[in-house]
Amino acid sequence: MKVIKINAIWCSACLVMNKIWNEIEKEKNIEIINLDYDMDEEEVKKYNPGEILPVMIFIDEKGNELKRLTGELKKDKIIELIEELGEK
Repeated sequence: MKVIKINAIWCSACLVMNKIWNEIEKEKNIEIINLDYDMDEEEVKKYNPGEILPVMIFIDEKGNELKRLTGELKKDKIIELIEELGEK
């Protein structure tokens, strides 16, 4: 499983979530791809992130979107979702 994480440097919720995702990346076997809302504009458009950041898109090994989360979330909620979706 991999996670496409769409952030922006001006987004305070993104800064909070970056710390949480750094911890999760050390604990779980998932690939995290970070995209900047402004700097990676063309790539970000492919995912239609909307207006609320950060956006976390969970992708399976075939490239299918499994789940999409937006905004600030607690670490345990994210861990629970990763385990539910089947950590690979």
